[in-house]
Amino acid sequence: MRRYAVLRTLSILPTLLGVTVAVFLLIRLIPGTIVDQMIGTEGTYSEESVRALQAFFGLNVPLHVQYGRWLSRVVQGDLGTSWRTGLPVLQMILSRLEVTAELSLGAMIVAMVFGIPLGILSARRENRPVDHAARVASLFSLSIPVFWQATMMILIGSLWFHWAPRTEFVSVWADPWANLAILALPSVALGTAVAAVFMRMTRSSLLEVMREAYIRTARAKGVAERGVVWRHALRNSLIPLLTVVGVQVGYLLGGAIITEEVFTLPGVGRLILWAVFQRDYPLVQGTILFVSALFMLVNLAVDLVYGAADPRIRNG
Repeated sequence: MRRYAVLRTLSILPTLLGVTVAVFLLIRLIPGTIVDQMIGTEGTYSEESVRALQAFFGLNVPLHVQYGRWLSRVVQGDLGTSWRTGLPVLQMILSRLEVTAELSLGAMIVAMVFGIPLGILSARRENRPVDHAARVASLFSLSIPVFWQATMMILIGSLWFHWAPRTEFVSVWADPWANLAILALPSVALGTAVAAVFMRMTRSSLLEVMREAYIRTARAKGVAERGVVWRHALRNSLIPLLTVVGVQVGYLLGGAIITEEVFTLPGVGRLILWAVFQRDYPLVQGTILFVSALFMLVNLAVDLVYGAADPRIRNG
């Protein structure tokens, strides 16, 4: 198990290096730099001022030199300083991480509370009306974009119930109930698609396990159907779901960008969008790298749990 954990941990490093290259190059494919935005459409700055600004932001050197400078700071644990605010990038991320973490956790809870029980119910009622209804509902849930669903929730709430989401975020430490009221609807909007994935995965995995020989043996011994499902089949059928949980964390982190923008939540997702609009390269690069590393660490934890639960994985 120790060898498996070390190998999985070391495999993160090449992936993180690839992320640094990708995010560094992709942000520079967007037309315009921070200097262009500062000059504006009128172009009142002189050529000397433009060159001075480019030198100040380090844009006057080749791309490989810019990347090398940034990567050397990242290796030392420094994600850089925001060009727009002058604040350390890591400080700006940590100040907004609570919102994104709460939103992702709430969406994951919604997905598990609704997705897993529906998947169990659908498997136990295979090819019956309940099964067909659950599968159609999951298909619709997977097909609806997060931003459209979030917008419709706000419109329905405002037009039918005269309710609108609060524009000022309240921390869970300051007022837990107000925090829950603010994050409940965004969590539902973000978690429904993941719930559909959990439902379909639970259903297919449980149906596969229910056809195993030891399930037939349990039934032959006279074990009640409820006991067969909950004591024998469900435990083994949920093992593949662990891998899906790790993958869906990436979906939640990506979907949080749109959800936070629609519901005006001051999280890391909105920070990334703001940084892209402002062409704040250090903030964009540092934030995306931080989120990517967080996603990889979650997947690493899931892989380690999966390896502990299934010896075939760590011994393979």
